[in-house]
Amino acid sequence: MRTEVLPLQSVTLTDEQFLGGHEPGKPVTVAGVLSLPKAGSDRLPAIVILHPSGGINSGITDWQQEFLAMGVATFVVDSFAGRGVVNTFNDQGQLGRLVQLEDAYRALDLLQKHPRVDPERVILMGESRGGQPALYADLKRFQQLHGSSSGKGFAGYIAFYPNCNTTYRADDDFDDKPVLVFHGTADDYAPVASCRAYVERLRAKGKDIKFIEYSGAQHMFDWKAAAKPIVLAKAQTIRSCQLTEAQNGQIMDAATGQPFTYSDPCVEYGPTLAYDEKAAINARKTVREFVTGTLKLGAPAP
Repeated sequence: MRTEVLPLQSVTLTDEQFLGGHEPGKPVTVAGVLSLPKAGSDRLPAIVILHPSGGINSGITDWQQEFLAMGVATFVVDSFAGRGVVNTFNDQGQLGRLVQLEDAYRALDLLQKHPRVDPERVILMGESRGGQPALYADLKRFQQLHGSSSGKGFAGYIAFYPNCNTTYRADDDFDDKPVLVFHGTADDYAPVASCRAYVERLRAKGKDIKFIEYSGAQHMFDWKAAAKPIVLAKAQTIRSCQLTEAQNGQIMDAATGQPFTYSDPCVEYGPTLAYDEKAAINARKTVREFVTGTLKLGAPAP
């Protein structure tokens, strides 16, 4: 295996700036770790991985090893360190919810020019805070505003327990690439109901999206470090908020009719993280099947 730590040129945008598509934002260099499963000169399929609110953890590295064993390169993006952020558990307002989506598009730009990566076979995967951009990166509007300079998007998308409480403009206009979403029915950090409803809207439009719910599973159900449930007493959650994008790109709290802030009454605290072995095993099997089919593993690169 070969590992390269690569500088990733991105920008730090507020959600309003991202959605407006016209603000330059603050340039920033973040790091990405590219791991290649084998030496050589051939171009390999790859997966960009976005971390949750706690940053890169053992769950992310477990997935990295899973993909490398399949012969797939991984590019793990650290969206926090370069911006001076350790984690966002207790203060989600430190960064916009869509910052990692900008990083994902810039990561795709970088990988499509890398001599060891097949530019046509790159999947985006994210968990929790990183799962939201992994889900919404398939929106045509976002791709038009911020997507890869090559005009070629990701080959597929995998989102673990994303938050779906925000309704964006034209958020049912997806690209034609496959999307795989996982959620637990007992998730009290990013509740399943809003994602279930969103997926139903997308399916009604004929979008290629698969939604898997695990009965009784909680947030971070694939993270072995949470074998003993972890209650984040001071962590913020928007589980009870309903948010919408206004015409000017502002995110509005539907309950107050005002621009959303993390001091709004709907913001609650104390979500739980918990590993669920049965759900985790099934999710890994399903992801392997999705990756194998989407990246056409075993077939020669174009």
